[in-house]
Amino acid sequence: MNDFVHGIASFFGLTEPNVRVVFWGSLILCSVSGLVGTFTFLRKRALMGDVISHSVLPGIALAYMISHQKNPMYLIIGAVITGWVSTFLVDYITKNSKIKNDTAIALVLSVFFGIGVMLLVHIQHSGSGSQSGLDNFIFGKASAMTKADVWLFALAGSVIISVILIFFRGFSTISFDEAFAQSIGFPLDFLRFVLAIATVATVAMGVQAVGVVLMSALLITPAAAARFWTNKIGVLALLSVLFAGFSGVFGAAISYTYNGMPTGPWIVVVISLIALFSAFFGSKTGMTRSFLQRKQNDRKILIENTIKLFYGLTDAGNKLTKTFLFEDILNAGNMKVGTLKNGLNLLLKHRYITLSGNQYLITPSGFNEAKAIVRKHRLWELYISKFMNLDPDHVHDDAEGIEHIITPEIEKELEKELNFPKKDPHDSDIPY
Repeated sequence: MNDFVHGIASFFGLTEPNVRVVFWGSLILCSVSGLVGTFTFLRKRALMGDVISHSVLPGIALAYMISHQKNPMYLIIGAVITGWVSTFLVDYITKNSKIKNDTAIALVLSVFFGIGVMLLVHIQHSGSGSQSGLDNFIFGKASAMTKADVWLFALAGSVIISVILIFFRGFSTISFDEAFAQSIGFPLDFLRFVLAIATVATVAMGVQAVGVVLMSALLITPAAAARFWTNKIGVLALLSVLFAGFSGVFGAAISYTYNGMPTGPWIVVVISLIALFSAFFGSKTGMTRSFLQRKQNDRKILIENTIKLFYGLTDAGNKLTKTFLFEDILNAGNMKVGTLKNGLNLLLKHRYITLSGNQYLITPSGFNEAKAIVRKHRLWELYISKFMNLDPDHVHDDAEGIEHIITPEIEKELEKELNFPKKDPHDSDIPY
C-alpha cells in the first residue's frame, strides 16, 4: 500500500521528464476524447466508436509499412484514413443493402481489425528493427509517448477542440434531432462529415494511450457518466472532459506505479469506476435520486388519495367541523388498512388533519388540498370526455392517474380550454 501511495505521489510530483510527457499526453488525449465522445454518446453511435477504434489498426500498420518509421504524424494519417473508410462503409452498406446497421458494424469491425492484426504480425516477422512497440497500439502504452508526440497531440487536439466549439450548436442540434436541424437550415451532411472526421482523428490519437481494443470505452463512458449529473449539453460536455482527463492521468499514474502494466486498461478501469459511482449517486438520473424521487411521488399520491376521502365525507366542505372514526374513512374508499394508516400519519404530519381521541378532523389547509385534487380530477374527466368523446363511465380511472401530475400551469390551461366549467361529466360540482 505504501509503495502504491509513494508511486502515485511520485507520478503527480512530475519531477521526471518522462512522467511529465506521460501526464500531459494522457491528459490531452483523454480530454479531447471526452469532448468528442459527448456527441458520439448523444447520437447513440457507441458502436461506431468501436468500429473506428478497431479500424485504425490497419491504417497504423500500413502507414508504418509505407514509411518504414514510427513517425506519429504518418501513423495518425494512416489511422484517420482507414477509420474514415470504415464509417463510410458502415453507412454505405446500411443504406444500399438489406443488412441492418448492427450487422454492418460487426462486419466492418471484424474485417478491419483482422486485417490490422494480420499486418502487425507480418511486420513483426519482417525483421525490421524499427517495428518494436507497434503492438502497444492494441492495449495502449502511454509511456511510449515522446515529447514530440505530446506537442503533436496538443496541436491536433487544439484543432479538434476549436472545430467542436465552432460547430457546437450544429453538432448539438443534429445529436438530438437531425430532421429538425435540417428544417431550420443546418447543413446536415457537412456537419455529419466534420463530426465524423473529428471523431476518427480523436480515436487515431487516443489509441496510443488506451489502445484500439478499449478506445471506444474512453469515447463513450465519460459522457455516459456525466449524463447522470446534468441535463444541459454544455455542462455534459464539460463534465465529460473532466472525467476523461482525470481517468487519463490517474490511470497512467497507476500504470506507472505498477511497472509493466498497460495504460489503457487502467484508464478504462478508472473511468468505469467514475461511471459506476455516477450511476448510483448522480444528481439528475442516478439510481439513488430516482429511488428517492419515486418514494417522494408515492408519498404525494398517498397524501392526495387520502385527503380526497375527507372531501367526500365532509359533503363538499359543508361540514368541516364534523369528525370521523378510522372505520368511517376506511369505508369511504378502497384503501387497505395499512395504507390508510400510513396516509393518515402523513396528513397529521402535514397538519392537514387533527386527531382527538379516536376522531379525525380535517383542517382548513387540508380542505384546500382536498379541493385542489378533486378539482384536477373533475377537470380532467371533463376534458377527456369532451375532446376524446369518452363516455362518463370510462373517464374515472384515467383521471385517477393523471390528477397527481397536473401542474398549476396545466390546470390553468384546462380551465381556460373548458371555459371554467361548473359541472363534471357526472354532473358533480367542480370546486374552485
